[in-house]
Amino acid sequence: MSEEIRPLQLQMILSPQATPDLTWPPEPQRWPPVFPPACASAWGDDRFGLWMEVSLDGKPNCFRWIEPGEFLMGSPWGEAWRRKDEGPRHLVRLTEGFWLAETACSQSVWQAVMGSNPSNFTEDPRNPVECVSWHDVQDFLREVEKRLPGVKADLPTEAEWEYACRAGRDTALSWGDVISPSEANYGVAYSYTDGRSGKYREGTVPVKMYLPNAWGLYQMHGNVDEWCADGKRDYDGAPKVDPHGPDGYWGWPVLRGGAWYNEPQRLRAASRGSWSARMRNNSVGFRFSLRSTSSAERPPEAVVTRDA
Repeated sequence: MSEEIRPLQLQMILSPQATPDLTWPPEPQRWPPVFPPACASAWGDDRFGLWMEVSLDGKPNCFRWIEPGEFLMGSPWGEAWRRKDEGPRHLVRLTEGFWLAETACSQSVWQAVMGSNPSNFTEDPRNPVECVSWHDVQDFLREVEKRLPGVKADLPTEAEWEYACRAGRDTALSWGDVISPSEANYGVAYSYTDGRSGKYREGTVPVKMYLPNAWGLYQMHGNVDEWCADGKRDYDGAPKVDPHGPDGYWGWPVLRGGAWYNEPQRLRAASRGSWSARMRNNSVGFRFSLRSTSSAERPPEAVVTRDA
């Protein structure tokens, strides 16, 4: 733990009623340390924020910059279908920003990198890859690093995942407290709070089928559960700085987001699952993050504008 963080942790622990500080971090710390990263083939700024595109064996992948910040992790008392392991709610500060894929990894990207497609629902290569274990994903990430020098590829921690999912919102879902079949792919025969039910899709759908959240991230709710880097940690109510659960390699990594067959309450931003790192299932996929490990920059000879 760095010396400059210790006073911050002490300050937060002494303030159990702390709420997110929307003025933190200072403006210079909000931006990527290197922009555009050396691996970027295109980059720019749109209504969601900074983005960059990288090419993996000819397949374009877009990543969104998730800047540092604070948020309340877990669900509040009174949230419908709240589970005990989602509390107590507590303040979390993430001190480093990261690039997060705007979608779950598609079958076409996995095929391009790994040379095969393990998925069950193969009707459309734009569907998320599934039937991949946590260990399979680690192999994929190492292959990505070989193709993108100067970056570290990883899964988001559970805290990073929830922060990105909420996108500044404090509700059960990134858009509010009600869900309908027009907003996500889930077991729509069931309803959550006052939401409508609908026709069950019985499988996955393309990774951009529904509207993104406020930070430009698609389908953080539903379609496939997403592996996180770490296992479950117990919430004790104390504020945390860059929390990290047990190493996923040795245990049961966290699954977040809910899947195509789940009841809608499983899609809530605070809902937590976990599974053996060796298990594969047609409801489990992932999205990955990138962080610069080199100070090398591409000359900003062009900024490409993408349609919002």
